Amino acid sequence: MIRTSLVVVLLFVTVLKAADGLTVLPAKTGGVAPKEMMHAYLMRLAGEAFDRRTAAYEKLKTPEQLAARQKAMRAFFVEALGGFPDRTPLNAKVVAKEKRDGYRIEKVIFESRPRHFVTAVLYLPDAKPPFPGVLVPCGHSHNGKAAGAYQSISILLARNGMAAFCYDPIDQGERFQLLDDAGKPVVGGTTAHSLLGVGSTLLGVNTATFRIWDGMRAIDYLAGRPEVDAKQIGCTGNSGGGTLTSYLMALDERIVCAAPSCYLTSLRRLVETIGPQDAEQNIHAQIARGMDHADYAMIRAPRPTLICCATRDFFDIGGTWDTFRQAKRFYGRLGFAERVDLAETDAKHGFGTPLREATVRWMRRWLMGIDEPVTEGEIAVSSDAEMQCTPRGQVMLLEGARSTYDVNIALARELAGKRTGFSRAAVRRITGIRRLADLPEPEVRTAGEADGEGHRVVKLVIEPEEGIRLPTLAFVPARRRGSAVLYVHGEGKQAAVGSDGPVGKLVADGRLVLAVDLRGMGETSASASRKRGIAHYVGGDWKDLYLAYLLGRSYLSMRAEDILVCARFLAGYGGSDKPQPVALVSMGRTGPAALHAAALEPDAFASIAIEGSLASWSSIVGNPPAAGHFENVVHGALRSYDLPDLVGAIPRKRLQWKAPVDALGRPAGR
Repeated sequence: MIRTSLVVVLLFVTVLKAADGLTVLPAKTGGVAPKEMMHAYLMRLAGEAFDRRTAAYEKLKTPEQLAARQKAMRAFFVEALGGFPDRTPLNAKVVAKEKRDGYRIEKVIFESRPRHFVTAVLYLPDAKPPFPGVLVPCGHSHNGKAAGAYQSISILLARNGMAAFCYDPIDQGERFQLLDDAGKPVVGGTTAHSLLGVGSTLLGVNTATFRIWDGMRAIDYLAGRPEVDAKQIGCTGNSGGGTLTSYLMALDERIVCAAPSCYLTSLRRLVETIGPQDAEQNIHAQIARGMDHADYAMIRAPRPTLICCATRDFFDIGGTWDTFRQAKRFYGRLGFAERVDLAETDAKHGFGTPLREATVRWMRRWLMGIDEPVTEGEIAVSSDAEMQCTPRGQVMLLEGARSTYDVNIALARELAGKRTGFSRAAVRRITGIRRLADLPEPEVRTAGEADGEGHRVVKLVIEPEEGIRLPTLAFVPARRRGSAVLYVHGEGKQAAVGSDGPVGKLVADGRLVLAVDLRGMGETSASASRKRGIAHYVGGDWKDLYLAYLLGRSYLSMRAEDILVCARFLAGYGGSDKPQPVALVSMGRTGPAALHAAALEPDAFASIAIEGSLASWSSIVGNPPAAGHFENVVHGALRSYDLPDLVGAIPRKRLQWKAPVDALGRPAGR
């Protein structure tokens, strides 16, 4: 028997070579290469959503319609962020005070959540209080609040009669959340924000949730200072600080005057040019629900907003002007067109002197009633060490410090304690995976075939929906025995049907096998392997993964539907009079999608063998830095279930659950 099987496998390999190898799809279909398929598909869905939003915007005419839009967008925004925690004591401490030229500073450490420390510098004018206060969220500078541009805008505000409060974002400055044994950052900036976003997504929150809450608590501190007029609060920041200013000005009504810099464009132009950026800049289902960059300004209308921008920014200037025009019309319909404006400088991305001067003039106009030109002049900035608030330069070295990951772990445990048991209805609601009976029949075409000794290899293209083509190899034995097998492999079908692959052995045993590349895998994979950066921690195709997230879609859910459609097709393939349930074999990264398909439609499968799958989502939350799992997460899933709940929903006699792994790829028990 062993010799016979070996001969069949060798003949099997020969047939593959005769069939021109494992490639099924042509170099291009409709001008789209296989590796570009998912991007083209998602861009089409995004374009349709943008068109719907434009049509809805053009219908906004009356004050009642405008107010309803503001209320709906704000409610959606808070929901997508997962809401905010209760306010707890700030336990703020001023750790140092210094007199400077024309202003003074105080170094501050406060807790935005219990033992979650924030480092900040308060710049105070040499003037008689009270005076307005302006929050300054930082962009993605490695040294956070110590960056020259953020010191400069804060000093300029203070010299012009306003208090400025500039604080370190998480994973920058003194707030890196993951340190090695020597107390040095493991990962930081946009990469760290995206790493945090993987586990946060499962909890139904976002990296932006942490960032926004830090900003709101910073306003609590600023507005609580006796020198500051709590009714005259402004906010300005550049780049990532422009993102935070945009978010905060939309959500915190205490912000009277705002000036986001070098961030606002339009989502249409963003995805058409540089694509989605790091996790905090991607709000779940934002494109699908029609919340665009202009809405950050429109939600707060008619409070004053200055959009600062640079002509040669990588954030598209055309999109910025589209957003400004939308906001201007919205404010105009409310009767306050003068309260939104745009300042553009012919420069690259950055908070340069012209934008800083425009920002301070805007703040003085609306917070102090003074509308005069502002000239920056010479500003001396301090070194990183001179801006340091903590004794050893990092908040995570403070006694009892809790990281963002600690906060997420605590939330995951809290949610686990509240779960009431597996519910297929809840899983369908959260994932959007449709019932098998509701999935349309796929278009299937033959792309080639070859005959071998005792079997046939047929190349198929299965199209479950417009724009999606699943390259498939069907191995049809002359004499069939046992259930047909649907084989999905995380590295694509080529990993399963090579010279020593498992598919050959199944065919040798007389099994009809369908080896499928699920969307975004195998021939249609856009991934590029990287050992660091966002691509490492989110996935090589991270921009498409985030685009799907903005559309309210997950790769896991779409792949689960691919599995269901292919299983139904295979059940009736090969001339079977009566369709029969198929055997499902899943290897590696396809595991979570296969688990969902099998748990939701167990009757579609005679047996399920899943090997090397991620064992639980909880391990992603608790084991940073885990890499490449974003393709297998679903927003808010851990509020209702975890992967072991799906395992438990599959009849034990049908399931082989082999070698599951944790978030770091280590063996994990069931």
